[in-house]
Amino acid sequence: MDFTPTEAQTDLARLTGEICAKLVTADRVRELDTDGRFDEQLWKSLAETGVLAAALPEAQGGGGFGMLEQTAILRELGRSVAPVPYLWSIVLGAGALARFGDDAQRALAARAGAGEIVLTAALAEENLATTGTPGLTATATGDTWALTGTATTVPFADRAERILVPASTSGGVAVFALDPDHTSVSRTAQSIVDLAPEFLVEFDSTPAELVGTVESGAGILTWLREQAWLGLSALQLGTLERALELTADYTRTREQFGKPIGAFQSVAQRLADAYIDVQGLRLTVTQAAWRVAENLPAAESIHIAKFWAADAGHRVAHTVIHVHGGIGIDRDHIVHNYFTAAKHNEFALGGATPHLLALGAELA
Repeated sequence: MDFTPTEAQTDLARLTGEICAKLVTADRVRELDTDGRFDEQLWKSLAETGVLAAALPEAQGGGGFGMLEQTAILRELGRSVAPVPYLWSIVLGAGALARFGDDAQRALAARAGAGEIVLTAALAEENLATTGTPGLTATATGDTWALTGTATTVPFADRAERILVPASTSGGVAVFALDPDHTSVSRTAQSIVDLAPEFLVEFDSTPAELVGTVESGAGILTWLREQAWLGLSALQLGTLERALELTADYTRTREQFGKPIGAFQSVAQRLADAYIDVQGLRLTVTQAAWRVAENLPAAESIHIAKFWAADAGHRVAHTVIHVHGGIGIDRDHIVHNYFTAAKHNEFALGGATPHLLALGAELA
């Protein structure tokens, strides 16, 4: 594999980083540190500068870039713990509709890339995680479909134009796009560790638009899940990188017994272990993104990246808090936001054990 960043990766990462540095200040993070975090100003700026559309196909008004560029953007958003739905709306929602959808659905992808609407996906449903088969069911009624069931922790469902939902049909597994504002849909806010806007969404014979075909549904679902796992790993990489930087800076200025705490061997060793963990995650994310970009089999690499995001993420997040001591658990200190974001990314769509088991199944 080639570790050299593409020109587009470098440019998009720099642009995203500059926007976040300007808008996502520590005061702004604390201001938005409430249930249902969403930074409207940042989202609008990412749309206006072309960051949202960059990785969409040119036919949808995008730049035609791929997963390497998307992970570069996600990494920068993770570094700022930015409360915007880039992963869910652009990588998953717009990406799936542009790749598998019909003309009307591809038009929705273009609108998402322009920042006009938000899309999301329901991928955390328990049956899907344990058996690979959705617990929600879709029934064909002539040329239309009706979907029934419950989806858990659906990100940004309160502002989404469409939710992509996998469901079981008489012909197998399919993916559908649903309007969450339909009268047959109810949304209940759920309590999330980093206050992200996630919802329990219940469907009662809700009209559903088929994405692709029933025959292609299993492939679409696999694509969605792998993109989501890799996207979460990239977010986690940025979150842990910045959290470790903040912690290293703290050890240079916080003094105990007349010298900086970073001079103590136990603290230095803990930070060294965290640095190795971050480098390991960076390697696995880069490898997985490169294989996806090159259209090579990537399932093993993606599970490895998500395992590292969870396993190393747990260790680094707790190192950050322990080294900071009491102020690390103070909600008024910025490092607390990095801890909660890291814990969210650790467990979202499966922690370390499920992905280690999935990797074992792939190797077997």
